[in-house]
Amino acid sequence: MEPPIIGSAPGGDAPDLIKDTSTQAFKADVLDASKDALVLVDFWAPWCGPCKQLTPVLEKVVREAGGTVRLVKLNIDEHPAIPGQMGVQSIPAVFAFKAGRPVDGFMGALPESEVKAFVARHAEPAGQSQADADIAQAETALEAGDVALAAQIFGQVVQEDKTNARAVAGLAGCYVQTGDVERAEQTLGLWDSGGKSSPEIDAVRATLDLARKADEAGDVSDLRAKVESNPSDHQARCDLAIALNANGDRSGAAEQLLEVVASNRDWNDGAARNQLLQFFEAWGSEDPATVEGRQKLSSLLFA
Repeated sequence: MEPPIIGSAPGGDAPDLIKDTSTQAFKADVLDASKDALVLVDFWAPWCGPCKQLTPVLEKVVREAGGTVRLVKLNIDEHPAIPGQMGVQSIPAVFAFKAGRPVDGFMGALPESEVKAFVARHAEPAGQSQADADIAQAETALEAGDVALAAQIFGQVVQEDKTNARAVAGLAGCYVQTGDVERAEQTLGLWDSGGKSSPEIDAVRATLDLARKADEAGDVSDLRAKVESNPSDHQARCDLAIALNANGDRSGAAEQLLEVVASNRDWNDGAARNQLLQFFEAWGSEDPATVEGRQKLSSLLFA
């Protein structure tokens, strides 16, 4: 059953596309509805000039989104409890809800192009499966630094489908971020591969291997001093690269290995090149450090 309509939507929109809501209807209109589609909540008031500029823009963007997003408007004068709970201090304020939770927001009357970009970051393509939507939500939480929430969502998907490599890799990656290597390995063991390979699973395995190597590599400062005292110490450079990567300096890590390849590409059976390729696998093909590193490696190898 559709939740009750509070007020009416301009232009005769479908009742679940654009609507007004109240404190009592907020759970049905926003929290529950956001489990099926992205829901934008527009906190506004009749006296707010910028609200009068933003709301028509929001309505237009929602109508053009092909049903992937809904707009719910809440008059904060009539219903102050929800904005008070969410810490809304100025309006207009817009919050995006997915899977029953707020995931992003903005304040002020943004231009239409920026509103469209905001929606595009969070709306799911039509026809996307619930599992894909849940995973996208988990990845958004992970990007925002909420590892616990991401792990919870990934875990729910894995419980239902152990063949979902993206979910298994995501959950294992959460454990890697918290330093729980053992549980990360156990999670990878849950994957029902069906004889198939997975770049996501391979990336997490590479990340796990790098975590083990980082424990053995040593301190960045000590290794940097060692390289500076002897620039031809290729092993020290490789160890420094691993330590830099563990500290989040991907570009710096790649540069150290590229120095070794430039000096002696065949050193230790191509160890520097192989280590660089492992970095690329762990970082992902679209990471800027991977793209730049591959270009520089190709220039060295095929010059």
